[in-house]
Amino acid sequence: MTLSDDDLRAAIAREMPGVRADLERLVRIPSVAFPGFDHSHVQRSAEAVAELLRGCGLETRIVQEDGGQPAVIGSRPAPPGAPTVLLYAHHDVQPAGDPALWTGEPFEPSERDGRLYGRGAADDKAGVMAHVAALRAFGDDLPVGVVVFAEGEEEYGSDSLDAILRKYRDQLRSDVMVIADSGNWDIGVPALTTSLRGLVSAFVEVKVLRSAVHSGMFGGAVPDALTVLARLIATLHDEAGEVAVDGLVGREGATVDYPLDRFRAEAGILDGVQLIGNGTITDRIWTKPAIAVLGIDSPGAQEAANALQPAARAKLSVRLAPGDDPSSAYAALKAHLEKHAPWGAKVEVELENVGDPCVIDATGPVYDAARAAFRDAWDGTAPVDMGVGGSIPFIATFRELFPEASILVTGVEDPHSNAHGPGESLHLGEFQRVCLAEALLLRNVSQLGS
Repeated sequence: MTLSDDDLRAAIAREMPGVRADLERLVRIPSVAFPGFDHSHVQRSAEAVAELLRGCGLETRIVQEDGGQPAVIGSRPAPPGAPTVLLYAHHDVQPAGDPALWTGEPFEPSERDGRLYGRGAADDKAGVMAHVAALRAFGDDLPVGVVVFAEGEEEYGSDSLDAILRKYRDQLRSDVMVIADSGNWDIGVPALTTSLRGLVSAFVEVKVLRSAVHSGMFGGAVPDALTVLARLIATLHDEAGEVAVDGLVGREGATVDYPLDRFRAEAGILDGVQLIGNGTITDRIWTKPAIAVLGIDSPGAQEAANALQPAARAKLSVRLAPGDDPSSAYAALKAHLEKHAPWGAKVEVELENVGDPCVIDATGPVYDAARAAFRDAWDGTAPVDMGVGGSIPFIATFRELFPEASILVTGVEDPHSNAHGPGESLHLGEFQRVCLAEALLLRNVSQLGS
């Protein structure tokens, strides 16, 4: 039996109270996969997701490889002649950070002004629950085969994902893959993500002394490591804020208009602070490289001794434009830092991790089916094909292992979700549309055949 738009709309509305309750239950589990956190919570989160999938009639297992965190795989075979759709999300979350920066408790969900607040409420436990909502809407009448894959360490770099994908490749094989880990263009405007920047994360350390020395007795002749590091970091950009590392790829041509006032408001830029770089906003954040300093190891200002520091270390994040290669980009960064070390300081560069950029050719019947589903769920508003400045590196692995599958990058976030930051939240009205869109997508894809 083929369910109509109205049938699915009514089914999603019926399921939303239970979906929200289960989402809040997941948010209460602090499933942080970073070192130093209690990983038993990641296990609890995996078990909770597995229970939800079993409740949808999926044969489910929890898997771990290479010492990584637990992922969940649930599957249900396709009816004769129907395609199989893989539904991806991740159940781990970012650390909450300073609880004082949150209005409420990070892992106690709360609603304000139509938004659900809590760490993971948007990124990406709502992605898990969007899949569950679509499955519940169909009940026993699911028109496609499904494989739900809920990863357990995406926020910490997906170190064991490659091993899981290769070991369970046959079980995960599908015709269409829905990666629910991105966002929509705006509240009321859906989107398909068609390009993502890559990533090089690295540490740079400068050394100038064997040990700290008195700043009065030696200052003025001996360079301190923090000043050296500051001058070195400053060479990464020119006066306009353009990346100044030779060898990084960049291009122009993003076609979506991102109004300046909207961008400044959504980024939370203070009055009077200028933007950096050249070109359109979308070029700067989607199709050109970016370098940011994420942290510096040094004494805190309050407890700093009156001494010249012998060494200082910083973590750098380089976002790579689509078309760049992480290996060559890291080599370019390393060469730049070594070349520009001031005053003969010793420089050491250490690679942390990399991720490939991605461009998706979003044409063909599956993408047409997806756009129709989004348009219907958003009452006639067509989805935007957008780029994302962030990275989902594992998409390259999915494309390598499953070259025949059509990959759709969707998501539940909106520009106000503040994923990774304090006060992360989910717009509940948009979440219901996301759930409806996924149900419509599964029905539309079923009509394409396998």
